[in-house]
Amino acid sequence: MNLQEQIDQVINATSSDPFSVIGSNPIQLNNSDAIAVRVFNPDAKEVYVVRTDTTKKMYQATRLRQEGFFEAIVEKTNVFFPYKLNVVYHDDTSADLYDPYSFGPVLSDYDLHLISEGTHYKKYEKLGAHVTTINGISGVFFAVWAPNALRVSVIGDFNKWDGRRHQMRLRGSFGIWEIFIPELKEGDIYKFEIRGRYGDYLGIKSDPYGFYAEVRPKSASVVYDINKYIWNDEEWLKNRRQRNWLEEPVSTYEVHLGSWRRIPGEDNRWLTYRELTETLIPYVKYLGYTHIQLLPITEHPLDISWGYQPVGYFACTSRYGTPDDFMYFVDKCHENNIGVIMDWVPAHFPRDSHGLSYFDGTALYEHGDPRRGEHKDWGTLIFNYGRNEVSNFLIANALFWLDKYHLDGLRVDAVASMLYLDYSKKQGEWLPNKYGGKENIEAIDLLRRFNEVLHGYHPGILTIAEESTSWPMVSRPTYLGGLGFSLKWNMGWMHDMLLYFQKDPVHRKYHQNSLTFALLYAFTENFVNVFSHDEVVHLKRSMLDKMPGDMWQKFANLRTLYAYMYAQPGKKLLFMGSEFGQWKEWNVDVSLDWHLTDYEPHKKLMDFVRDLNHIYKEERALYEVDFNHQGFEWVDFSDYTNSIVSFIRKAKDSDDFILCVFNFTPVSRTNYRVGVPKGGYYKELLNSDSERYWGSNVGNWGGFHADNVWWQGRPFSLNLQIPPLGAVFMKPFREEVITITPEPVCDVSDTTEQQQTAVDTPQQLEHSQAPTEKPVEAKTEITDKETNSTKETVIKISK
Repeated sequence: MNLQEQIDQVINATSSDPFSVIGSNPIQLNNSDAIAVRVFNPDAKEVYVVRTDTTKKMYQATRLRQEGFFEAIVEKTNVFFPYKLNVVYHDDTSADLYDPYSFGPVLSDYDLHLISEGTHYKKYEKLGAHVTTINGISGVFFAVWAPNALRVSVIGDFNKWDGRRHQMRLRGSFGIWEIFIPELKEGDIYKFEIRGRYGDYLGIKSDPYGFYAEVRPKSASVVYDINKYIWNDEEWLKNRRQRNWLEEPVSTYEVHLGSWRRIPGEDNRWLTYRELTETLIPYVKYLGYTHIQLLPITEHPLDISWGYQPVGYFACTSRYGTPDDFMYFVDKCHENNIGVIMDWVPAHFPRDSHGLSYFDGTALYEHGDPRRGEHKDWGTLIFNYGRNEVSNFLIANALFWLDKYHLDGLRVDAVASMLYLDYSKKQGEWLPNKYGGKENIEAIDLLRRFNEVLHGYHPGILTIAEESTSWPMVSRPTYLGGLGFSLKWNMGWMHDMLLYFQKDPVHRKYHQNSLTFALLYAFTENFVNVFSHDEVVHLKRSMLDKMPGDMWQKFANLRTLYAYMYAQPGKKLLFMGSEFGQWKEWNVDVSLDWHLTDYEPHKKLMDFVRDLNHIYKEERALYEVDFNHQGFEWVDFSDYTNSIVSFIRKAKDSDDFILCVFNFTPVSRTNYRVGVPKGGYYKELLNSDSERYWGSNVGNWGGFHADNVWWQGRPFSLNLQIPPLGAVFMKPFREEVITITPEPVCDVSDTTEQQQTAVDTPQQLEHSQAPTEKPVEAKTEITDKETNSTKETVIKISK
């Protein structure tokens, strides 16, 4: 191809190798070496090449084409030199510009190899738009994967959205296009213009690796320096690496940031990340949750998708602020000992023209066969998990949120749709795998590698699967054949509980199995018991409105349901608004009904959830052995006539246990005997019917001693008052050993030997005999067997 044909390609924006034509290139002129500096600028009237080395020479370029193609030739040299362009425009104004085509390649061959191999897990540091400095010149480096493109350009306000001006360099056979554009800066908006190699395709695409985007309905990417925020959570991250969340309390508040709270007086606008820092974090901390789980905040064009149809996988949505603002939110969560989990969506992506679909004129990110590449029910596309670059894109994306935003975990959406090739498809609408089965082998490999990589880079984080089938070993290690997730949502438990609680109490005795069935498989996975956003939309009604009965019974039922969730093995999750009894279904377009918290029953329900969280975090028996049968023991589930069940939750120390008793009818049960494994005093830790929670105050006087009466196969028993539609948690009181060292208040003539007395409770000291008839003061050391800690106090002892 001769020079004129190459120039035609540049002018017509069809060149796959613009750097070989424009910029600084060696040529032969009259059998001698020379350097040709060529420039394409449609706005230029004149162009001068000005050397920036010590010579400071200037060369006027000759116009070769009326379209704005210029050439300056420097004779008798083959040495490249630094230069700037002095461009004179048709209005006789001028500008000094660095030439993007004077810079060499940026990405290394090793980077390109890892990307093509699918193992460059931090390729977000290479692809996308990066503010950087090259040869002392600041600008932005752009790179994008589009292997089937004929030409790729960066377009934006800086070049009048003209795809002819910044055509990119193709890096060999790797399909990566790159260019460094000097003097661009953070905040510049851009897209990629992609001309397909086949047909007449011309796509205008947002950056798949863009860190920031315009607020919808606009869709351009925005240059952003993702590395400038200064974090203050080193201690949190250090401690997180040592934590075993499977044996710690995990109580999660699920939130959609755009509808948690709004400002009606300001056109019903969302709160910003910074405003949420000042409102959401103190609220979650007050309620006692350990984690916040965010519905997807990756950039998405459609509000009513709730974030589950993302376009910008590497961009936090600009609806609520900048990436630095969201980093500040996460930083402050960690400062307040709250972990942050985000919903992540690798199962599908939308068809929006500026997104990933048909990216370079071919099915690039999606599978080419619609039987593998489409979710017809959702109207979305499915990733081609078997392609190295695509699986690498997803794993790198997951790692990005942990690296750059310090997130503490990802909840993976719609895992079941990834595992099964026939998910939500009729016969003939799907293709079997190479063995003839319906399992998606490539997706399984991706999920396993996802978990291995994330847990390898960030020990102590959580990966959580929303998986609604009986696929085995979802939360078991990959080296045992599992998928490698930390936790799995217990969808079966949630379904059974809601089905049971929505029934009128008079009929519940016929459905006792709904309460007990989940315990048959409770320890096959590391489960999270959830009442999520999916249960309060699409005419399913809010949690409170699901409950049967009058208003009092609705609240009582809901308190008992929440108590049952916290007492059962498994971690916990509750969707926003459910904690205070939202009456309406969740609506993504409006705020929660916060005015309800001004009313007693709603405020007291919130108090109940708060107390549940604090009891849960304080009592090892409720969280330490969640995933082993040794942490749970049925006392009695056979009393279906009265709809009462009782069980024991145990910590690793089997002497540390809590008896949990539930009455699912509106009839209080007096003198109801329940067997317990040991005698002593039992404290009533929780009574869901307390007047503190808007209950009828049927209870057990704060606690009492167990009777030496064999019951339900246990040597002791409690004679309880079981409140209507209520839950009671009873815990044996730990003995305290008190060491008393008497000291005289005044001088005494006789000496007194030190004595030690062991008593059951501190109150018994009132009846202790002093070792002398005279009043003395005693220094006491009280040792708590549970914490193995001591404290010193002074008490008066008299005869």
